[in-house]
Amino acid sequence: MPDAAPLLEVENIETCYGLSQVLFKLSLSVRSGEMVALMGRNGMGKTTTVRSIMGLTPARAGTIRFGGQDIRNLPPFRIAQLGIGLVPEGRQIFPNLTVRENLVAAAGNRLGSPDPWTIDKIHALFPRLAERGPNMGGTLSGGEQQMLAIGRALMTNPRLLILDEATEGLAPLIREEIWSCLSMLKARGQSVLVIDKNVENLTRIADRHTIIERGRAVWSGTSEQLIAEPDLQHRYLGV
Repeated sequence: MPDAAPLLEVENIETCYGLSQVLFKLSLSVRSGEMVALMGRNGMGKTTTVRSIMGLTPARAGTIRFGGQDIRNLPPFRIAQLGIGLVPEGRQIFPNLTVRENLVAAAGNRLGSPDPWTIDKIHALFPRLAERGPNMGGTLSGGEQQMLAIGRALMTNPRLLILDEATEGLAPLIREEIWSCLSMLKARGQSVLVIDKNVENLTRIADRHTIIERGRAVWSGTSEQLIAEPDLQHRYLGV
């Protein structure tokens, strides 16, 4: 079972792009060993939430704590060094580096994990990356790039892994591979914050969910609670 103390605490954050406010007193948390899903329709503020956590679009108000430390005003590189690995929307792999170079570019075990991720372990997780090792990142398919983005984040041996749009735009077989990967990570005890639209898979593997609507958290609860409320799914998650 996950530890009781939150690893990530986001409390009442407000974030703007210029004069346009996107997040309104948004709160969520992820405990150690827990997988939490952030859900909502397009344009509701999910990616802005991730950008606020990572310091890429700093929140102007509220509190963001990671491992008990206030990180709201830290630069992104410091936040990453504290142990947050990001798989960004759009993947953003390095197109002019090989697959192997992408994996080792930011690799490290700064936090001294006793069982760190290595190239061999990433290859075991995604055998396709072993096959494509010498290839340039820009030549990979979308699914392979997503595997590479996940592998690159894991190579930093993060305490928390954040995936923004984990399976968006991927072929069905690749999606299943990503969901299998996330199930394995959860079994390994990896703390995860995942954004995706697949309610069925999210309720199968995530512990808790926060639904966001127009920059506000409108519902939080367990998978069992979300499954029991189809009207809620239709209201906030239906197309």
